[in-house]
Amino acid sequence: MPTSVVLFTADLRLHDHPPLRAALEGGHEVVPLFVRDSGIADPFRGAPNRLAFLDDCLRDLDAGLRRRGGRLVVRSGDVVEEVCKAVTEADADDVHMAADVSAYAHLRERRLRSALEAEGRRLHVHDTVTTAVAPGAVTPASSDHFAVFTPYYRQWSGRRLRDTLGAPRAVRVPAGVGSEELRSRSAAGVSPGLAEGGETLGRKRLAAWLRSGVAAYEDRHDDMAGDATSRLSPFLHFGTLSPVEVVHRVRRVGGPGAEAFVRQVAWRDFHRQVLAARTDAATADYRTKHDRWRSARTAREDVEAWRAGRTGYPVVDAAMRQLRHEGWMHNRARLLTASFLAKTLYVDWRIGARHFLDLLVDGDIANNQLNWQWVAGTGTDTRPNRVLNPLTQGKRHDPDGAYVRRWVPELADIEGGAVHEPWKLSGRDRSAAAGYPEPVVDLAEGLARFRRARGRE
Repeated sequence: MPTSVVLFTADLRLHDHPPLRAALEGGHEVVPLFVRDSGIADPFRGAPNRLAFLDDCLRDLDAGLRRRGGRLVVRSGDVVEEVCKAVTEADADDVHMAADVSAYAHLRERRLRSALEAEGRRLHVHDTVTTAVAPGAVTPASSDHFAVFTPYYRQWSGRRLRDTLGAPRAVRVPAGVGSEELRSRSAAGVSPGLAEGGETLGRKRLAAWLRSGVAAYEDRHDDMAGDATSRLSPFLHFGTLSPVEVVHRVRRVGGPGAEAFVRQVAWRDFHRQVLAARTDAATADYRTKHDRWRSARTAREDVEAWRAGRTGYPVVDAAMRQLRHEGWMHNRARLLTASFLAKTLYVDWRIGARHFLDLLVDGDIANNQLNWQWVAGTGTDTRPNRVLNPLTQGKRHDPDGAYVRRWVPELADIEGGAVHEPWKLSGRDRSAAAGYPEPVVDLAEGLARFRRARGRE
C-alpha cells in the first residue's frame, strides 16, 4: 500500500486541507504527523497561552482522525530528523506540508527537502493552506511584494480563490509508527480567561459568527465594549480554520459587514507576503526612521506600567489587563496600546511586540510584528507619524466607559465617559478612584518628544 506522510504545522484541521487531500489520493495510507520542533529557539512560539491552545488543537485533531479510523502521530525533536524517522518507519515515498513564510519556515523546508531527496523521497509544499491567496501570487510590476495595502487589496480581491475541500471520510494510518501521548492542557502561566482551542470549536464559532455577527461588523468592529469582533484569530493562527473557507463562507453572507471582514483577512495575507519577501522584518525596521528609541532599561518604569496596565490612561490599562486575563485583545485596543508605547512613550516597538507574543494566543510573527511596525511608523503605514491619542480613542470607541469599567475595577464606580479622565474627578468620585495611578506621561509632552525624535518640529 503506497504511504505518504502529512506534516501538520499551522494547519491543525481536517476540513479544507490540501496536503491531506493530496496524500490520500489513490487510497494511500497516511501518517498524520505533528512534531514539537526543538529547532524553534522560541523567541516567538513558547508562550504558555499558545502552548495550551496548541494542546487543545492537537487533541481535537486526533479525535477527528480517530472518528475516521486514523490517529495523530506526535513526536518531539528536530523536525527533519523526526519526519525522516516517520518516513522510514512507514516506508513512505512522499511528504506533504503547507507553505509558510518565516525565515525559520524557509530553512525548515530547505533542510527537509534536502534530507528527503538524499533518501529518494519527495517533498510536496502546498500553497493557500494558511493563506487565502499565496504570497507572491499577486505582485506589483516593479517589486516582489506589495509595500502598501490598498493596491494589494485591489489585486487580492480580484483573485479567484481555489474551491474548498471537504474533510476526508476515512484516514488509514499504517501500523508500527509510534507516537507520544497527547498532553493535557497545562495551567502553568496560562491566562485565566483563555479560550479553548480546536477545529470543532473553531467551526462552531465561525458558524455562530456568520449567523449573528458578521452582518453588523462594519458598524461595530471598533466597539470595544460591545465585543463585536469574530474572535476567530486564534483558530486562523493555528490553522484549525481555513482562510480560504472563511472567505468563501463570509462572501456568501454578503453585505458591507462581510466585505469589511474579508478585508481583514486580506490584511493577514498582506503581512504574510511582506514577511515572505522580507523575512528580517520580524525583528528589523521595514522602513527605518533612524529612531533612537528608549530601551527597556532607560524606560524601565514606563514599560513596567504599560505591561501591568497602570499607565494612568484607563483605556490603555483596560486593554493591557484584558490581554493578561484572556490572552487576547480587541483589535482597536492593540492599535492604541501599541501607539501609546511606541510613540507617546517612545519605546522601541520590539519591546511591545515581544510582550504581545508572550501573551497573545493568536501571537503570529507576520501579523504581530508587522502590525507593530505599522503603528510605530517603521512599517507599511503611508502616514508613519500618526499618533493615536488614548483619550480620543477611548471616548470614540468606548464612549460610555463600559470597556474600561469591565477591566479596571478601581474605576468601576465611575459613571459614563468621565471614567476616561479620572484625574479630573472630584469629591466622592475622586475618592472612589483613589487606587488608580496618575498618568505616567503628559500626552502633549509625549507627542512633542516623538515629533522631535522624528524631526517633525
